Amino acid sequence: MGVLTGRTALVTGGSRGIGRAIAERLGRDGARVAVHYGRDEAAAKETVAAIEEAGGQAFAIQAELGVPGDAETLWSAFDAQAEGLDILVNNAGVNTPIAPLSEMTEEGFDRIFAINTKAPFFLTQLGLERLRDGGRVINISTGLTRGHAKPELIAYSMSKGAIDVFTSTLAKDLGPRGITVNAVAPGVTDTDMNAGWLRSGDETWQASADISALGRVGESRDIGDIVAFLASDDSRWITGQWIDATGGALL
Repeated sequence: MGVLTGRTALVTGGSRGIGRAIAERLGRDGARVAVHYGRDEAAAKETVAAIEEAGGQAFAIQAELGVPGDAETLWSAFDAQAEGLDILVNNAGVNTPIAPLSEMTEEGFDRIFAINTKAPFFLTQLGLERLRDGGRVINISTGLTRGHAKPELIAYSMSKGAIDVFTSTLAKDLGPRGITVNAVAPGVTDTDMNAGWLRSGDETWQASADISALGRVGESRDIGDIVAFLASDDSRWITGQWIDATGGALL
């Protein structure tokens, strides 16, 4: 029996990359996983199938984030297939448009914050009535909020900095209910979102690997395993924390 048997989890952006790795790991640990997706239904169905083939339980729910009514739409889809929640993973996010301050448009800035900051805020707000006492909220941040600042990712980093504040403040607010709230901050990770630049050449790949104290590029499963720990009872005394998941890149 898995350590999360009997629990229900929701992973936003759970159909690809880090989100898929999280969803699959929680499924292997016994949770029934709601795999949220925005537009890629095929990828969501593949993730659900992979979880089920491994002996787990999962279902897909669709809701475009960053638009009016996104939280209501997502929870309506969730409620149609589940009763109550134990683990909420706010993973969905975007890093585009990529532009320094001098080139960022108001429209681009608003899009990044609508998806990365506003959506998890109000998803969590509406989710609290569904989240059972003793539950878990796990937010995906980034190592860029603590180091290796990149001018072209200023808006993205700012949006995740807000998530860091959200994490520590919410942890204190939900503590009386026994709910822990933590943030996981990946470094350079081999995902679809990063593939365009990360796989542009051997030199780029090696330079990215050299940033880590462990000498390699992060994998989605590295993050999924950390999230699984935070979702388990073993992490019960950890809350309000920012977990460095950069492979030592900030040392």
